[in-house]
Amino acid sequence: MIPVIGFQGQKVAVLGLGRSGLATARALQAGGALPLLWDDSPEARAKAEDEGFALTDLTRQSALDGVAALITSPGIPHLYPAPNRVIARALELGVPVDNDIGLFFRSWATPEWDNFEQVPKAVTVTGSNGKSTTTALIHHILQVAGRPCQMAGNIGKGVLSIDPAQDGEVVVLELSSYQTDLARALTPDVAVFTNLSPDHLDRHNGMGGYFAAKRRLFAEGGPDRCVVGVDEVEGQFLANQMGQGPGDDRVIRVSSGQKLEGFGWSVFARKGFLAEWRKGRQMASIDLREVKGLPGAHNHQNACAAYAACRSLGLAPKLIEQALHSFAGLPHRSQLVAEKDGVRYINDSKATNVDSAAKALQAFPRIRWIAGGLGKDGGIAALAPCLPAVVKAYLIGHSARDFALQIGDTPHEICETMDRAVARAAEEAQPGEVVLLAPAAASFDQYPNFEKRGEHFTALVQARLG
Repeated sequence: MIPVIGFQGQKVAVLGLGRSGLATARALQAGGALPLLWDDSPEARAKAEDEGFALTDLTRQSALDGVAALITSPGIPHLYPAPNRVIARALELGVPVDNDIGLFFRSWATPEWDNFEQVPKAVTVTGSNGKSTTTALIHHILQVAGRPCQMAGNIGKGVLSIDPAQDGEVVVLELSSYQTDLARALTPDVAVFTNLSPDHLDRHNGMGGYFAAKRRLFAEGGPDRCVVGVDEVEGQFLANQMGQGPGDDRVIRVSSGQKLEGFGWSVFARKGFLAEWRKGRQMASIDLREVKGLPGAHNHQNACAAYAACRSLGLAPKLIEQALHSFAGLPHRSQLVAEKDGVRYINDSKATNVDSAAKALQAFPRIRWIAGGLGKDGGIAALAPCLPAVVKAYLIGHSARDFALQIGDTPHEICETMDRAVARAAEEAQPGEVVLLAPAAASFDQYPNFEKRGEHFTALVQARLG
């Protein structure tokens, strides 16, 4: 646990008692603060009471009187589409509003660091797609290298639940736009921006607000090194803002598909090969085509971002290459769950929107595609350029028939359930093909979350293949 400093003897309100909220309450208490806890959910309140915390109804008009700060969980709106009523009251009163990320960055460093031979470092990863894979890959590479490291944030533990830093340790944090938008302290040593595509637009009042939330990690944080994906104009703009010119190697530009040879430092992937260039010279090259845990151009971009972050921490190219080959991938993200008779079965249940589904469809040449669920606004018409790789689609869930109307002449079958879709795809798949779950839809029509959907797919495949 990271005890929160700066609030000893003071009342601090905590709104939202999920994983990060309870971790925040524990860390505040460990630092000598007096946490006042509330959640609209009776179940969440009961869990807090089971831990021995007293509850305070923060919705009462006078609840924030004398409170030093209000700490809110990421899922609670603080500005758009409208502030939560407790947060709105804090804004009226001038009570500082923060989150666990802000508390972490103000509390992580301690006087004990003065005795360390090597100061600990924080690597943060944000972006629309690939955050989790990039974060986990950086952590995996550090583990292979023998560096003390921890992983937290949007993946693994809450940031305040990790252990205090060791000498030379690296903490790798995945941060969402919800987290970067509100944190009052952001001071990473290395900050990574993967890419940007439309998401959470209601929460940020459009793409401009969404990008601004991501950009805060760099503009407010002042990292020593910026790793920036430049395959969209927003990334190009961010790299331009953070550097003093194309030769400034404090910015490492990353791409999947573009050659980036004219910059101070760049890492890019083309035709399955990763290349590192620095000051006009190629420093290293890695063949990514046989890295089974990172299939497709989108994962090659993740590999480039992780490689760049680890190089900025002083790791050697050969060591990073070795670690890439032992990376198994994350569950539900281009996860190879089985291979039999020349057919691979890939679980990409995390592909809940068109952009992430497109990346999955572009990763393989001949696909038996399982798609559907609770479709999102706009449907899947934008996937048309990816459909030539689809041998046949097996459509499930609430949006199955809507999806069938949007995929044109692509062969398809309305299966409705995962059980039937897996059975039919496995029966018809030929050697060299991939049975791919990439739903392009939310899971809530049939499953509580995308993880349960992916687990069901995996269980059905493994049961069928023995």
